[in-house]
Amino acid sequence: MKKGRLTKKRATIVLALALTIPAVMPVSAMENKGHVTIDSVKFNGMDAPKTIDKMVQTYSNASLEVKYSNGEVKNFPLSYNRLFKSEDKIAMNNGELIPAGTPIDVNGKPIVDNSVPGNSTYFVSDAPDSNSLLDPIGGKIYMVTHYEYQTFDAAGNSAYGIVPASMSLSTIEQDKNSGKLTPKSVKKIDFSSVNGLWIPCNGSLSPWNTHLGSEEYEPDARSFELNPTSSARTSVESFAQLYFGDKLKANPYFYGFIPEIKVDNHGAASVSKHYSIGRFSHELMKMMPDNRTAFFGDDGSYTTMFMYVADKEKDLSAGTLYAAKFHQTGTENGGSGNLEWINLGHASDKEIKAIIDRGVKFSDIFEISEGPKEGFKAIKQYTYGKTEYLKVKPGMEKAAAFLESRRYAAMLGATSEFNKMEGVTFNEKDNKVYIAISDQSNGMLENASDPSDDIKLPKIKSGVTYQLNLTGDQKDRSGQKIYSQYVATNMLGLIKGEDLPGPDAYGNTANVGKIANPDNLSYSEALRTLFIGEDSSMHTNNFVWAYNVDTKELSRILSNPAGAESTGLSAIDNRNGFSYIMSNFQHPGDELEGKNITAVNKAELIKAMETEIGIDRTGGVGYISGLPSVEDLLNTNRDVNSIFKK
Repeated sequence: MKKGRLTKKRATIVLALALTIPAVMPVSAMENKGHVTIDSVKFNGMDAPKTIDKMVQTYSNASLEVKYSNGEVKNFPLSYNRLFKSEDKIAMNNGELIPAGTPIDVNGKPIVDNSVPGNSTYFVSDAPDSNSLLDPIGGKIYMVTHYEYQTFDAAGNSAYGIVPASMSLSTIEQDKNSGKLTPKSVKKIDFSSVNGLWIPCNGSLSPWNTHLGSEEYEPDARSFELNPTSSARTSVESFAQLYFGDKLKANPYFYGFIPEIKVDNHGAASVSKHYSIGRFSHELMKMMPDNRTAFFGDDGSYTTMFMYVADKEKDLSAGTLYAAKFHQTGTENGGSGNLEWINLGHASDKEIKAIIDRGVKFSDIFEISEGPKEGFKAIKQYTYGKTEYLKVKPGMEKAAAFLESRRYAAMLGATSEFNKMEGVTFNEKDNKVYIAISDQSNGMLENASDPSDDIKLPKIKSGVTYQLNLTGDQKDRSGQKIYSQYVATNMLGLIKGEDLPGPDAYGNTANVGKIANPDNLSYSEALRTLFIGEDSSMHTNNFVWAYNVDTKELSRILSNPAGAESTGLSAIDNRNGFSYIMSNFQHPGDELEGKNITAVNKAELIKAMETEIGIDRTGGVGYISGLPSVEDLLNTNRDVNSIFKK
């Protein structure tokens, strides 16, 4: 997620929580207690780190407390295990060794950083992000990993958005007895068939076992075409030069979509970009159980809530795109409102790709006025950042809907005032979607000068996690039926942060006992728990939290290195009988220089961070172990004696 701190994502550490019950008592003792099931679970949280040696680590000393039907209460301590870092070497097909986080060009060659004359090195992303741990395919477990961006080049210049991004496919070995995960091989995924990969933020695993990636912060096609000195032009041309070897191939409409990665029985990955899903700042795409309906995060300032309904199950090649109109109903606990859905149109991937391939430009889709004018709609949305006056040219409605989805949505009356809309996850039993507003400010405040002002909520810089209630038999604004039983009808604040008037002794500007800047979300049906990862400069150390949706208890379960963002959360309830919760961290040590830290020696903290893992240099991959088997947590009628008799 980066883009000024609460807008980019940074270096990763997968924490796959291997959920295996240790033999806490002899089999005979359990057998003598009769029929024993699990009644409840509870996370016992951990304190925030207070010493330099802890502030530079990724660690957990939290635990899970399990209460059994016979009155026994057992405590299962959690611990962290590292797998690999993005700077660790992997083998290319030709045997060449490159860092795991190095991007490759259209020909599959590693992209070289020549920013320091006479000292060429590989680019290495310090921002591994999403991980999808796939269900076994052909008897093997595979993991798709995002490498979102690179913070700096070797000369210390910002490299964000100018260096092509990448993903990798890891073959994972799983210990049959303990569930321990070990990467046996890591390979780069080829995106040459879809013109490369642009800033992949978070992602999700589809119900049909494919990885749904993302392309965040789509480049502004208006600025690219009409302002040769714009950052949009610079970024896309730099990308094209590094990826294609030719900046003339730069095209902003290549990027801003959902890539789907399929892995076959031989471990080969194939990539499709789904143009019919729309082009906006995709944080991630979360599918509903009907295998047709999806909700999204649209990251940035002045963004929109979207919903997609595919024509066919497990097929994202064609569908209908909707955008939400927010009707505010309150401000309690962050805010609340009803959602009205506007149909933007129907398209297939093939149709939209054909428009892109014809070389369509922004000026082919819209007429522009420099001020208010009859027939032109005044809107404000993320990529342009200020009020613009637009009119869709005749016959270009479909291009507008699927290549300029946020602009077109705003022109039709959808709300484009959301700020830092990030992670999305789903609670199937209660039929609720959870969505993170990482920073509730900017367009979500009252702004009388904006073209529209649907949202007038309180300023909470540390953010709010919202709950969306789903139902069926709904109609869109025009009165047409929405062919989904998973339509969000309202949203209300669930968990909010607490801003501080000034920094505490550790440099925190938000209450360290509460969540600050929620980003990644993942829900475990088995644990009835919403996991929340932070992307926060308001907390010096970012955390992963567990929120029990029944008891409303919030527990800190992981601390990341100082300055690192927590990303890539994914609750995996069953892989060959073991369960995992994956989470990543990015850019360790970032922005520590500017923090007002007095509780510890800041210079010593920075030095220790550089020694421990490096600052803005690499990200890590690992997992937490120690949780009991989620298979048993899901089956309250299953006698846990059977575990110990195996």
